[in-house]
Amino acid sequence: MLREVLGANEADRVADWLLAGLELKSTLFHVGEYCGVYQASTGGHQRASFHVVLDGGCYLHVGADGDREASTTELRAGDAVFLLSDVPHALSPSATPPADLSVRTGTMTPLPSAPHPSTSPTAQPFVALACGFFEFRTDLDTLVLGLLPNPIVARRASGRLDGMTQVFALIQAEARRPGETPSPLLARLTDLLFYYALREAVHAEDVAPGMWRLMRRDAFGRLAAAIIESPGERWTTDSMAEFVNMSRARFCKQFTEVGGQPPAHFVTLVRMKTAAALLRAGVSLPDAAEQVGYQSESAFAQAFKRVTGIQPGAWRRQAVNASAQPAATASVAYPLH
Repeated sequence: MLREVLGANEADRVADWLLAGLELKSTLFHVGEYCGVYQASTGGHQRASFHVVLDGGCYLHVGADGDREASTTELRAGDAVFLLSDVPHALSPSATPPADLSVRTGTMTPLPSAPHPSTSPTAQPFVALACGFFEFRTDLDTLVLGLLPNPIVARRASGRLDGMTQVFALIQAEARRPGETPSPLLARLTDLLFYYALREAVHAEDVAPGMWRLMRRDAFGRLAAAIIESPGERWTTDSMAEFVNMSRARFCKQFTEVGGQPPAHFVTLVRMKTAAALLRAGVSLPDAAEQVGYQSESAFAQAFKRVTGIQPGAWRRQAVNASAQPAATASVAYPLH
């Protein structure tokens, strides 16, 4: 089992595990520019959404929700934000949060064919945006999202991910192509940007409580990596507590407080995600069950349906059918802001 310290390389490996098999699909785009006073949002549609800042800058205001405190984040050209659920939020030119996040003001105008030239500090504030919605194809993907920080903010200026900078440059070029209809490549490019953004989030220091923060802790991070590496081992509460050199009671308390769910739930999620990948690759149900620690095929099927919402056989058939169909980019024509 993996027992070395969970450093940067190991954290990236956990991110790669989360990304493996994640079926993201961007379905709607609206590209344009705001100038002067405005308050924009993709909230209220009961969908995950994103904003990519193509030029200029703005502030993202996210409302409090449950354990999450309200926050304000400055966004600059090249930054992107992915809101993994329909949370109250607004984009504005002011660092002061608006009194009502649901209010929308200002008009989005067509994107100019070229970026704005450098202007004086007294010039009217503006922001050029590519915005839209995205979705994950399966209930299992939705559960995996519970391990991630929300929202995910990717910084072009971080300098850690050259690929993200290159993808952003392609998004800029596609967004400014002439024509009334946004380029269909924008959806695919934003999918790629999300994957890079997730890798960037691994290194964020201000991660909210949840599984992501738990994985960043030395002992728990090594445990999470070990479970991911060997899901078929007998991961009981006692064996996990022994792995991190804690008493059973202390382990359960800390894991649940930091991770937001009991350790057994995490083990089951890892096993079902691994099993889903095996079934997608053509592994038989009995072999998939055994590789993730189940001696009984019926117990495995019950656990798989409880987590994913469908039987493992149906999952396998869906995966085969999906791989045989050509990809399509959907587009829905209604305003986002």
